[in-house]
Amino acid sequence: MHDGPSLLSQTVINRTATWLTAKVGDELVMMNASTGHYIGLTETGGRIWELLESSVTLDELCARLTREYDVPPEQARVDVIPFLEELSKHGAVSLDNRSRS
Repeated sequence: MHDGPSLLSQTVINRTATWLTAKVGDELVMMNASTGHYIGLTETGGRIWELLESSVTLDELCARLTREYDVPPEQARVDVIPFLEELSKHGAVSLDNRSRS
């Protein structure tokens, strides 16, 4: 059981402004400028972070990953949801279940 917001198809995902990033080999290292906490992302995690440069819904993100990585839509969701929940827990992204205007 997690205590963050549930991710729905139309959940809007936004990066928070407090994270700095740097490429290190195939990985992306992120640091929260306010707290000094670090997160290391794999190449795929780094790509997801790039796709979050502008607001995107869960459906839009999964559709893009499905095309880029040639994975079934169900698999993209199964892999992406826990990743986004983890980023949310660290304050790297906000998850908004209200629809975009």
